Amino acid sequence: MKFHKIISITIILVLSAMLSACSASEKTNAQSDNKKIKIGATAGPYGDQLNEGIKPYLEKKGYEVEIVEFNDYIQPNVALNEGDIDANVFQNYNYLKNFAEERDMDMIELIKVPTAPIGIYSKKHKSIDDVEDGHTVATSNDPVNQARALIMLEQIGWVKLKEGIEPTKASEKDIAEYIKKIVIEPLDPAQTPRALESVDYAFVNGNFAISSGLKLSEAVELEKTPPSYMIGVTLRGEDKDSQLGKDLIEAYQSEEFKKLNEENEKYQGYVWPDWMK
Repeated sequence: MKFHKIISITIILVLSAMLSACSASEKTNAQSDNKKIKIGATAGPYGDQLNEGIKPYLEKKGYEVEIVEFNDYIQPNVALNEGDIDANVFQNYNYLKNFAEERDMDMIELIKVPTAPIGIYSKKHKSIDDVEDGHTVATSNDPVNQARALIMLEQIGWVKLKEGIEPTKASEKDIAEYIKKIVIEPLDPAQTPRALESVDYAFVNGNFAISSGLKLSEAVELEKTPPSYMIGVTLRGEDKDSQLGKDLIEAYQSEEFKKLNEENEKYQGYVWPDWMK
């Protein structure tokens, strides 16, 4: 009996040791995986900033970084919410807030980044002064960026909006008067650069303008971008105080990143967040 008891105790101890070793191994692997991160961005300036300034900085801190490119404004947030990526860089705060509320997602803006402003572009006209009745104007079809375009249309004197509307929620039904008898054509944001072949003017978000080969200097009018429309880094709410969040802030606020934006010609004309000024 004693012999069997000793054997049983020995087996238990061996199994416990094996389980402890497996647990430690899994923990080590989990910690290691935390250094493997994926950051989503739309093609163009924010993906470029990540690849040229942020990824190298994070890699020096021991991260393995993969930049995932998206071609719309929906999937980067869906992927973030589902845990397929760890952060994204493509949207302004107004869009993020609207998107998260509509879909009951917990996402937060971590830090604002240098932003390519939205602009009015044209291949048919050299100035906004060339506008005539019947001219077609392409805008984004997502509510936040269409509101942004409508505010700008009012600022340049093409339309008059109803009194007392919320600027971030303006829609076509809020146009009180067409001062210029333009025809607004809402399109997917990624399609607005291509629309320049057929419309008179198009509002093109900075990232899609640059990724399609347009230069900010070619716009017939650029937005004076307010803080709420500047692009930010987005995380899941649960990661707000994570080490990744702290390291991303450190990377964006680094001298290396600031120097990149100061010296690289392709970033000229961007609107800088207050912390960079």
